Amino acid sequence: MNSLLPKGTHVLRTRHWLILWAALLALLAPLVTTQPAGAADGRPFTNPVKSQKGADPWLEYHDGNYYLITTTFTGVLTMRKSPTLAGLSTAPSVQVWSDTDPARNNNIWAPEMHFIDGKWYLYYSAARAGVACCDSQRTHVLESAGSDPMGPYTYKNTLTGSNLTPGGWLIDASVLRHDDKLYLVGSGFIGGSKQSLVIAPMSNPYTLASQTFTVISSPTLSWETSGSPVNEGPEPLYHDGRTFLSFSASSCSTPDYKLGQLELTGSDPLLASSWTKKQTPVFQRDDAAGVYAPGHNGFFTSPDGTENWIVYHANNTANGGCGNGRTTRAQKFTWNADGTPDFGTPVALGTTLPGPSGETAATPTAYQLVNRNSGKCLDVANGDTADGTNIQQWACHTGANQKWRIEDQGNDTSRLVNVATGKVMDIAGCGSADGTDIRQWTWLNNNCQKYRLVYTAAGDYVRIVNQATGKVADVANCGTANGTDIRQWTWLNNNCQQWQLRPVA
Repeated sequence: MNSLLPKGTHVLRTRHWLILWAALLALLAPLVTTQPAGAADGRPFTNPVKSQKGADPWLEYHDGNYYLITTTFTGVLTMRKSPTLAGLSTAPSVQVWSDTDPARNNNIWAPEMHFIDGKWYLYYSAARAGVACCDSQRTHVLESAGSDPMGPYTYKNTLTGSNLTPGGWLIDASVLRHDDKLYLVGSGFIGGSKQSLVIAPMSNPYTLASQTFTVISSPTLSWETSGSPVNEGPEPLYHDGRTFLSFSASSCSTPDYKLGQLELTGSDPLLASSWTKKQTPVFQRDDAAGVYAPGHNGFFTSPDGTENWIVYHANNTANGGCGNGRTTRAQKFTWNADGTPDFGTPVALGTTLPGPSGETAATPTAYQLVNRNSGKCLDVANGDTADGTNIQQWACHTGANQKWRIEDQGNDTSRLVNVATGKVMDIAGCGSADGTDIRQWTWLNNNCQKYRLVYTAAGDYVRIVNQATGKVADVANCGTANGTDIRQWTWLNNNCQQWQLRPVA
C-alpha cells in the first residue's frame, strides 16, 4: 500500500509516531523511576537458627552483621555474629560477659540489647549463686564501651521495684520508647498478683525514675493460663505510629505457651487503661508442623529495611518443657489490612526459607583464627591428619588446614575442628603447665579439647581459653615467623594471645 501513497508520506507518519512515543515516555518516566525495585531474597536458611541453648532469643542487625544472644542458665552470656541469618547456625558462640559476683552470677535468662545514645545496653535477669530457682531473679543492665554490640561491657545497675514480690523479682525486661521517654517493661508480681506484665519509667537506660511498678496486663483469658497463669516476655513493636507489645502467655512447661498482643491505645503507657489486649493469641503451636510452645520472641528488620521478621524459641515435642531443648527460629511476618501484625503460623523445622532481603555477603562455612600480633593464621602443620600433629602459626592462605569449624557444645564451650583433618585442637597430655603444647587430636569429648572464646576487644578479637586448664592459646615468645609454635600460657592480656575470628565461605 505504501507504494500508492504520495512520496514521503510513510516517513512523515513514522516521525509523527516517534514524536508521540517520545512524549509518552517522558510522561511515564517519573512513574517508572519512582516504583520501588523488588528486593532480592537473602541467603537461604533453615530453622533452627540456633540449636544449642536457643531459648529466649534476641537478634539485632547492625552494621552488616546479625547478633544473636540467648538464655544460658549459667553465669555467662554468649553471643553469635554473622553477615547472614543462615550463618548464625554455625557461628562461634563468643562469651561477652561473665560475672563473679555471687549476688547475681547464676541462672541468666532472657538477655536482650538496645542501642541508645550511641551505646548498647544489655538487659538480662539473673539469680544469686547457690539459690534454687527462682525467687532471687532480678534484672541487671550492662553498658558497652562503644558501638560494638559484642562489647566490651561493664556492669551498670540492678533494676527492681519496691513493690515487686517476692523481694523484687523481675524477669524478661525490655525497653519501651514512647514520646522520647524510656520505660522498662518486664514480668513480675505485685501484691499477690498472678505473674503479670509490669512497667516503670526510666531516667536513663540503666536507672529507674520510680521504684514503683504498675501492672498493665494479667493472665485472665483461658489461653493465658495453661499450666499456670503467666504473662511474660513483653517485646515492643512499632509500626505506622502505633505501638504494640507482644508477650508470652501460659506456662513454658506446656506446649500451649504462645504469644499474645497488647496495643497502646491511650496516651500514658504507665496506665493499664492505655493498653488494649487482643482477645485471641497471635502466634501459637502448630501440631501439623511439629512446632510446640512457640514464644518469647524478638523483632528485627531485614538489612535493606523492607521486611519485618520475628525471632522466637519453640520445642520439637509436646513435652519439651522450659530447658535447653528449645531452639531459636526466625521467619518473616506481614501486616493485616487494619495495621496489626500478622505473624502467621510457625514454620516446621527443615523448611528452607529465603533469608532477609538485602543480604549480600556469603554465608560463612568456617573461620580463620588470625593472631593480633603477627597477623598470621592458626595452622595445622602441612595439613597432616595424624594425631599429635603440631598446631602453629603461618602466613594466611586459602588452604583448608587454616580453616576451623567452631562447634558449640551446649555448655558455654566449643570445640575447634580443623576443616582439612577433622581433628580438634587439644592440650598435649592434658597438661596444665605454661608452655604445654597445643596440637591436634581425635575428638575424645574431654575438657582438654573444649574452649571458651572470650571477647577481648573490638575487631572480633578473642582469647581462646581451655576449659580444663583456664590457660589461653599463645604464640610462643610472641614470635612472628612462619612455623612459630602455638602453646598454652597464663593470660597476659597481650596481642600475642588474641585472635581474630575471620569468616570464610
